[in-house]
Amino acid sequence: MKNNNYIIRTMHQEEVILAINWAAKEGWNPGVNDAECYYNADPNGFLIGLLNNEPIATISVVKYGESFGFLGFYIVHPSYRGKGYGLQIWKAGIKYLEGCNIGLDGVVEQQENYKKYGFRLAYRNIRFEGLGGGSSTIQSRIVDLSTIPFEAIELYSRPFFPERRDEFLKSWINQSNCNALGVIQNDSLTGYGVIRKALGGYKIGPLFANTPELADDLFLALKQGVEPLQPIYLDIPEVNQEALKLAKRYNMQSVFETARMYSIKAPDLPLDRFYGVTSFEVG
Repeated sequence: MKNNNYIIRTMHQEEVILAINWAAKEGWNPGVNDAECYYNADPNGFLIGLLNNEPIATISVVKYGESFGFLGFYIVHPSYRGKGYGLQIWKAGIKYLEGCNIGLDGVVEQQENYKKYGFRLAYRNIRFEGLGGGSSTIQSRIVDLSTIPFEAIELYSRPFFPERRDEFLKSWINQSNCNALGVIQNDSLTGYGVIRKALGGYKIGPLFANTPELADDLFLALKQGVEPLQPIYLDIPEVNQEALKLAKRYNMQSVFETARMYSIKAPDLPLDRFYGVTSFEVG
């Protein structure tokens, strides 16, 4: 279906909040400052579909380097679903990422649809919900991430993502309403985590660590900074059994899951050191 009154264009920065709000209505619970951080990742990677100047569809297709992109915020307003508008903005997004290996986190029910476009399931990500607070002593090796040179943080981060994304990382670890912590061992950064205010509760992401013990230390330090009884969320790759054990150890409950899929192949990432995914929306 083609409608000459339907226009797809790049979003303006202030329009990214619309995609955030629509994602919230779909139950994705984004962070309160996610819009600015996401936009910094790729200002050209957010598309909006307008019918008679009314926003009815969104998609993000954030490009990292020349070889990798991540697709998210693929949402059509409920009043306009099933009419072909979503497919048009999908095709526009895929065209923008032409030649890239594309990743996405989709709801499980949409797996078959994504497979039709060549995406392959890599693994599941599972969202766990728990409670903030706690009285355990924070280990002396836990430090505020702001005390560590950005170059060291970026260097540690490289294995965890297929391409460099310095601008996004800078904005992510320095956003307001967040706490970013690192763990030091033998004078080296051996893990870090970020917890940020979400529309509901707080979300931890990423949580990277070289060992389960270091991940545990970071997790406790992050959750202690949240008011007791406030909900906290952690998104875990199901393939990391130690991460699942961490969630179980602190009585976290599974509340949501996504299918991590790629259009070409799953990147070679150290999933055994992924204790928390940065974001379902931009990877």
